[in-house]
Amino acid sequence: MASFQAPPGHLSQAEVLIISSLVEYQLTVNAPDPDLEAPVLAAADGQKVHGTPAIARYVAEAGKGSQLYPKDNPQQLAEVDRWLDVAAALENSAASWVQPTCQQASDEARNAAKASIEQQLAALEQQLQGNSFLVGSVLSLADVAVLCAALPLFSSVLSAEARQPYPALAAWLAATSRDPRFSSVLGDVALCSAEAGWVAPAVAKADKKKKKGKGEEGSQQQQQQAAADAELDPEKAAKKAAKLAEKEAKKAKAAAKAAAAAEKAAAAAGNEKKANKKAEADAKKAAEAAEVQRIMDSLGAVAKGAKKPCDGEMFKSYNPKMVEAAWYDWWEQCGFFKPDMASDKPPFTIVIPPPNVTGALHIGHALTNAVQDTIVRWRRMSGFNVLWVPGTDHAGIATQSVVEKKLQKEQGLSRHDLGREKFLAEVFKWVEEYGGRICSQLRRMGSSVDWERCVFTMDETRSAAVLEAFVAMYESGCVYRDNRLVNWDARLRTAVSDIEVDYIDIPGRALINVPGYDKPVEFGVLTSFAYPLEDGSGEIVVATTRPETMLGDTAVAVHPEDARYKHLHGKFVVHPVSQRRIPIIADAELVDMEFGTGAVKITPAHDPNDFLVGKRHSLEFINILDDNGNINDNGGSFKGQPRFTARVTVVDFLKEAGLYRGITDNPMRLGISSRSKDVIEPLLKPQWWVACGDMAARSCAAVRSGELEIIPKEFEAVWFRWLENIRDWCISRQLWWGHRIPAYYVTFEGEAPEVSGVPGRPSEDMARWVVGRSREEAAAAAAKKYPGKVCTLHQDEDVLDTWFSSGLFPFSVMGWPADTPDMRTFYPGSLLETGHDILFFWVARMVMMGLQLTDKVPFKQVYLHAMVRDAHGKKMSKSLGNVIDPIHVIEGITLQGLHDTLQAGNLDPKEVARAKDTQKTDFPEGIEECGTDALRFALVAYTTQARDINLDIKRVVAYRYWCNKLWNAIKFAMMNLPEGFQPLPQQQLAQQMPAWPPAARWVLSRLNSAVETINKAMEAYDFSTATQTAYAWWQYELCDVFIELMKPVMARDEAADPGAAAAKAATQQALCAALDSGLRLLHPFMPFVTEELWQRLPKTPEQASIPSIMLAPYPTAQPGWSQPELDSRYEQAQAVVAAIRKLRSDYGLTRQRPAVYVACSSAARAEVIQALAGDIACLSTSAEVLLLAADAPLPAYSSVAIVDDVVTVHMVLKGILDPALELAKLEKKQAEAQGRCEAIRKRMGLPAYADKTPAAVQAEDAEKLARAEAEAAAAAQHSEEMRKMIGQ
Repeated sequence: MASFQAPPGHLSQAEVLIISSLVEYQLTVNAPDPDLEAPVLAAADGQKVHGTPAIARYVAEAGKGSQLYPKDNPQQLAEVDRWLDVAAALENSAASWVQPTCQQASDEARNAAKASIEQQLAALEQQLQGNSFLVGSVLSLADVAVLCAALPLFSSVLSAEARQPYPALAAWLAATSRDPRFSSVLGDVALCSAEAGWVAPAVAKADKKKKKGKGEEGSQQQQQQAAADAELDPEKAAKKAAKLAEKEAKKAKAAAKAAAAAEKAAAAAGNEKKANKKAEADAKKAAEAAEVQRIMDSLGAVAKGAKKPCDGEMFKSYNPKMVEAAWYDWWEQCGFFKPDMASDKPPFTIVIPPPNVTGALHIGHALTNAVQDTIVRWRRMSGFNVLWVPGTDHAGIATQSVVEKKLQKEQGLSRHDLGREKFLAEVFKWVEEYGGRICSQLRRMGSSVDWERCVFTMDETRSAAVLEAFVAMYESGCVYRDNRLVNWDARLRTAVSDIEVDYIDIPGRALINVPGYDKPVEFGVLTSFAYPLEDGSGEIVVATTRPETMLGDTAVAVHPEDARYKHLHGKFVVHPVSQRRIPIIADAELVDMEFGTGAVKITPAHDPNDFLVGKRHSLEFINILDDNGNINDNGGSFKGQPRFTARVTVVDFLKEAGLYRGITDNPMRLGISSRSKDVIEPLLKPQWWVACGDMAARSCAAVRSGELEIIPKEFEAVWFRWLENIRDWCISRQLWWGHRIPAYYVTFEGEAPEVSGVPGRPSEDMARWVVGRSREEAAAAAAKKYPGKVCTLHQDEDVLDTWFSSGLFPFSVMGWPADTPDMRTFYPGSLLETGHDILFFWVARMVMMGLQLTDKVPFKQVYLHAMVRDAHGKKMSKSLGNVIDPIHVIEGITLQGLHDTLQAGNLDPKEVARAKDTQKTDFPEGIEECGTDALRFALVAYTTQARDINLDIKRVVAYRYWCNKLWNAIKFAMMNLPEGFQPLPQQQLAQQMPAWPPAARWVLSRLNSAVETINKAMEAYDFSTATQTAYAWWQYELCDVFIELMKPVMARDEAADPGAAAAKAATQQALCAALDSGLRLLHPFMPFVTEELWQRLPKTPEQASIPSIMLAPYPTAQPGWSQPELDSRYEQAQAVVAAIRKLRSDYGLTRQRPAVYVACSSAARAEVIQALAGDIACLSTSAEVLLLAADAPLPAYSSVAIVDDVVTVHMVLKGILDPALELAKLEKKQAEAQGRCEAIRKRMGLPAYADKTPAAVQAEDAEKLARAEAEAAAAAQHSEEMRKMIGQ
């Protein structure tokens, strides 16, 4: 789904929402971003559109059956565009007058904006006189844009007097805004209530009002008297005022001195107390750290891969570093991650999205691996023979760039200085040195991958797979050689694929910084110039946004039906630089007679549309650029100039030649390389291409037939839209690091280069290529192709696009093309889990290549997880300082440590300062050590089937403390299970359960319900529900209820209580079964802490042979454990507990244990409360819970809480509280709440409140008022109860 984001207060949001509603275009609106300068739309296909007009056009065109933007009617379209420009100008001007942006405008800017607004409103008034729509007779984008730009002015700025010159416009705004299509977004709209003038923005007052004391009132009276005296005798009044001022100054000085002394004394006392507390806390922390270090030292003595001892006393609290130590090495050493090749279990196969070999773990990797490992561990425990294959990607461009920069920095050498072989040796050396870092970090995340099967996309087996794939696809005609336009990155000197190009929309003239240029480059301008006719009879004017490309023009095109140019068909113009004759051609497909002059310059070698024209008309293709983006020999006197320098010098030349005809603003889309941020240049080059049409069609068919399932389903539409519009894929990359293309150019003995042609250059003869898995195989192919000739083979210098080898990953990791046991057992895979951002980069290519080369989809399901943003919804960026390093979350880091990470990057000083500010705001105390388990649980819990995750570190910290809850639950169990305790198998538990106490039966019933819910959620990849359910059972049912109810049971005296021993035994069995199943439920999410704790639990005979929790069966619902009626009874009891707890909270009761009476009008409910009275008393900290008989009088001195329509709770407060003292507190609390109510109502009642106050502030005020009213009402109710107690 598309998402829209704008700067705070920007007027475009309503416009975009209305348009999307009209055309049924689905989008979400993200929180405003103060860093944005203009609104931005992130389309579902990854495209980004900037600026209100461009977004409006895009949404209108992308929606369903809309006539909002009439592209089939050029005349109306031009009118719509004109009014869109007016709306944009009005929007910009209104920002100086409309909240909240107006606060930043100066008076000068506001006056200038006023003049502009009046001019625009006058034009609109004239257009709308007698018209219901701005363009034509139906609603268009123009109406929506103008209404949304003008309405804020009419509703908050223009008074009745100021609106008088625009009656038609005002009436149109009022009528249109009431249209349901508009009002559903805008709500009720009222015009400005001011009577005269333009309502200027209110200036915020800096000084806050002070409360008036007696002294202030006296002073005020004196000032009033002084004012009265001044009217009678000015001289006398002046003297009196001076004395009065001197007196007030002395009083103020004395008061300030006294206050300062008191504050200093209080601060000294407080500081001493704080210092003592801090010293105690520091000493306690130091002692704990020393104890943790002692334990860590002892664990360090455990041999690598040996099992960690868990038979000692548990540490007093959870410590992630201590808990996570040693387990991973033991798991790996024992081979728990490896599949069993002899197993008859159903296979479950998944491959890791291979990270860059020289990369480091980032939060995206952490999310991917947390989700994948959760799935893998769950499937392994659920009875599947699991294979999770790890690997790393050679990352052609990224890795080569890193090593080239390193060489330049350390040795002052380029790769060309070294030569190909030596350079590749340097890259492999770099990979050897740094390539294992990411794998070590994946181990830190607990990823249970089969490391023995770890692959590298440049290893021998994967390289063989790449060779086979290229040759097979070439032989089938799927790979071919052609001289076509590529997306050329002049900075990297290589071609990049379509999906590695980002597009930005430029509404008009703009100066943009381009890498490699000292000055910004001009874009968004249409430059017109004339070509003189060859016969001297005149000229023909053309226009271009890229003047430098005129050096490669080979035709001028006109429409065959354009009467202005029919006499020129077949004639020629003369190129002013090269003096070449350029034909004037007629082309109806390209030329729009209504646009510009109706004549179009044709540059076939540098423009996709012109390329097609060149093919249709057999034009000459002249490339004017070299690989560095500089003008080549075909540029004549401009040779050697960088392309954007030539943009300026070519225009200067045209001016000098008298051929320049002017410039106009022109909206355009600019392609930017996602790799280098350079402007992409369409460049004609002979390259290797993959024909994608048939493969894409099969990939679409696989999804439609259900052979391949995409989750979430909403991405199917994106899948179809992209694949059904796919273009052939250029797989040549002008790099050295990567899989060198196994294609060879053939030259003959004694043949001159001008005859043979040069591979990769315009002179190349594309028929001379042969392909082979080896040079010998290629030589045989050449000999067969050219019998009797002595052939020399020249291997292509280029390498394959990195995504080519990545596309083979699901089957190359299994040993393809060989018929291996892994291919037979584990291919196709079960699942591909990855982020939705690489649906096109990687997922689609894997499916296409899998179908092409193995005739099977490479996996049965694709699960696409959301992307991680910061807590405020912003994209993570080093320059913003909001990047979260998973290792920092696992280990913890100080604020200064976070600051230090900024110095290691390439940020400029301003970006560093801004990033530090963000870090101070988001992490004022740094990041607390959370551990891997808490981070994993948080990431997986956040994972809903949506596009974005807003990761708040506070939530991770909360889960770290929750781990301590699990720790304490096991500690409690260890203290309450006798030496040698033997838990019963699950089948025997079900047989004995009917005789157990209700709480013991209830906790296993709730466990059974949680198990059912979690397993269903895991099958649906609904990790949010799974984690919430697991958390809720542990926190709210096991810990908060059952363990609390267990404490009085375990305290019963067996000697005096005949049933105590049986109750204790049953409760112990229930506790052990609950903890065992609960830990197994959590293990896929939190592997380390669950292993540590599970190892400490006593085991059933069946479990004794299971060495690790990861090999234990995942819990499934047990027959006989679910007891819905008992669940309902405890739900009723807990409602009573909640009511009692609220009363305790209202009266501030902590240790007191009052008696509670329950009145109940339902016999069935009364029976439940009577049966569970002891449990209710335990959970509510009550002395006792008694059921009131129907005719019994209500207890005196009691407070009342209504549970529901049949149950009421009476808590006896006699002897617990002093009613008179409590009444005074409640009356004070009521008065304070009423005071807040009055202040808020007064503010909301101001005349301009409804018009001038932002909607968000009004909503916040309404919420504050509701809270204050509720507090006042509650205090009044309790006050009345207290009065009754003391007889008032």
